[in-house]
Amino acid sequence: MLDRIRAHALRLLRVPPEPVPPLGAPGSVRTFRAGRNYYKLRLLRWGIGQVGALAGIIFSVGFLMKLQADVPEARAALERSRAAAVAAAEAKAAAPAVESAPDATIPEPKPAKKPRRPRRSGYQEFAGRVPDWLLVVAKVAEFGAIAFFLAQLPVTFALVRLEFEQHWYIVTDRSLRIRNGLVALQESTMSFANLQQVEVKQGPLQRWLGLADLHVRSAGGGSDHAEAHTGDSLHRGVFHCVENAQEIRDLILERLRLFRQAGLGDPDDRHDEPAATPSPPDTLAAAQELLAEARALRAQLGPVNPGAT
Repeated sequence: MLDRIRAHALRLLRVPPEPVPPLGAPGSVRTFRAGRNYYKLRLLRWGIGQVGALAGIIFSVGFLMKLQADVPEARAALERSRAAAVAAAEAKAAAPAVESAPDATIPEPKPAKKPRRPRRSGYQEFAGRVPDWLLVVAKVAEFGAIAFFLAQLPVTFALVRLEFEQHWYIVTDRSLRIRNGLVALQESTMSFANLQQVEVKQGPLQRWLGLADLHVRSAGGGSDHAEAHTGDSLHRGVFHCVENAQEIRDLILERLRLFRQAGLGDPDDRHDEPAATPSPPDTLAAAQELLAEARALRAQLGPVNPGAT
């Protein structure tokens, strides 16, 4: 099942199944992949994300169910509050008519206490005023969120697996090639002629998982501070989360040493070069031949008379 999903996904994203080895002798090709613990770490991150999404869905569903249960009571309380407010307003409007009666000997009554309005929280206020259509829309949205969550589980799991499988690191006797990424595919090739630095970096979590990053830098790569501002990473390559970073580093350094001892070119390329043109005659031999011809010409002309005019 996973192989079928992998084939369809790679065909849809137009990703080649594996990279072509860079320039070098066929027998010198070494291929490395990301460590298995890196895949487990990616699965852990994926699982934490899914648990967080599930918790959010459960919370929203519970809130919606509580809101639907509280809406009738909140609306009834809101109606009672409105009726009490109307009654208080009518009582206040009738009070001045009694006080304005002429020659009234009735003692002045004590002012009546205002009816206390029931205190409602913001949630009760919202529940009493929420319309029915908003409840329907919220319920449909919740069902849609649950369906989307269930549908994305196998897809995102397959993407995590495919992204792990797309970490390719190939080393030959002349160059190296790095390819990673699934949706955004990145592939870079670096020649040993320009390679300047090879270093291993390992964080605390990587050290606990037995992983490390191998950084290779070619001439003109600049510093990390400059790359952070320019975004240029064409002169740097990273063997990300490999289990044998020390072995890869030693291999690259050994092949880099042999490459530099052999010169800037590969010895195999000399067989493909055209044969060199024959060199011209030796300069000394040509001079001797010219001297012999001069002596023969002088012998034919005879001795030269110094007193002749």
